[in-house]
Amino acid sequence: MTTQIDVFVDYVCPFCFLVEPAIEELKRDRDVEVTIRPFELRPDSVPTLRPEDEYLPRVWKQSVYPMSDRVGVPMTLPSISPQPRTEKAFMVLQLAQERGLAEVYTEAMFSAFFQQDRNIGLNEVMVDVATSVGLDRAEVEEALNSDERRQRQRADQAYAVNTVGIDSVPGIVVEGQVLLGVPSATRLKKVIDDLTERKAASALGQS
Repeated sequence: MTTQIDVFVDYVCPFCFLVEPAIEELKRDRDVEVTIRPFELRPDSVPTLRPEDEYLPRVWKQSVYPMSDRVGVPMTLPSISPQPRTEKAFMVLQLAQERGLAEVYTEAMFSAFFQQDRNIGLNEVMVDVATSVGLDRAEVEEALNSDERRQRQRADQAYAVNTVGIDSVPGIVVEGQVLLGVPSATRLKKVIDDLTERKAASALGQS
């Protein structure tokens, strides 16, 4: 029985990149279907962070770099200042979802920002990243300029906040159960196993 999992991410959140190995292990070891969902930490009008300020270097030194070493995902605090907004990148995510490329697109966006120090808020960078995973250039350019996709992204943001209750990322939702932070693959598998057991017991009780 396939378990549906929603993974809410923002492409400027290092912990969203660092949870990927656990998600990949979960996909290998359990019958799950993963959907990448957008959650912009700092939507328009909210100031974005600057790497030259005190906050980001401190968080990276205390938490990001140690976790990066632990999970085996090399990354560096990007130098782009202020950090880019991600609404447009999520508009392209919609296209990637439609083409079955959401997960590889998401990984490529993380890599561009955290491993290549590229400004993923620039149209030309988003086009380059998207086409590198197989998306059509003309479709990507159209997505970046689509008012319909922009409105859909804002509706997705509202869904994450108001319906699901997401206020930080990564946010992993397993059939209604919200797991915040960066859970290990072991914890994720236990959540899936417990859910599967409850479903089996419920089905047995109804038979």
